[in-house]
Amino acid sequence: MAVAPEQQAELEGRIGHYFRESALLDEALTHRSALNESAERRQRDNERLEFLGDAVLGLMVASLLLERFPLKREGELSRLRASLVGEAPLATLARSLELGKFLVMGKGERLTGGADRTSILADAFEALLAAVYLDGGADAATRLVKKLFSPLLPAEASQTVGRDYKTALQELAQARFGEVPEYRLDAVTGPPHDRQFTISVILRHEPLGEGEGRSKKEAAQAAAQVAFLRLSQ
Repeated sequence: MAVAPEQQAELEGRIGHYFRESALLDEALTHRSALNESAERRQRDNERLEFLGDAVLGLMVASLLLERFPLKREGELSRLRASLVGEAPLATLARSLELGKFLVMGKGERLTGGADRTSILADAFEALLAAVYLDGGADAATRLVKKLFSPLLPAEASQTVGRDYKTALQELAQARFGEVPEYRLDAVTGPPHDRQFTISVILRHEPLGEGEGRSKKEAAQAAAQVAFLRLSQ
């Protein structure tokens, strides 16, 4: 089960790394559900790379924070790192890359929304970073981390946690296009006690990002973060 060449080229263009060992990318994008439907018994899922990617990400984000905020103390830096490398922000970054459409997974998993499930996307993001690290070394992985995480860091560390991405996106869109984004409620799912809202950001009549949350406000912030990341790259 290999990623199609045209899909590989598209993803490589988005992350800015071109693989010498395509098998690493195939492994990073393979969810365990795909192995149940494959005759290729030697194929690996991405859980081993996820394990490595978690360690690589923690180290490189810590290094980025030390470089950006040289006067901040350990406690604040730890809180900042936690706000950046949790499951939800990693899934948001994965959505900004449209990583879900590149994942190799079982038909049942995909039909039940696995390609946009927060946990699966976060794990795939870590696996992808590990694949870049193994293929191109620390320099390649560092470039990817800086490319994706630097836009998330404002001038002051104290502003990073709980950042208002709706405001940040509006300011960026006004500066770049002279327009403000609009928000569209796409879906409401789940029972009354556990609603899940899906909201899209529309800019210049085109969808720019989608987010989910347990409230409209949370979903709009998630969508704004995806859109902000795309515009910032």
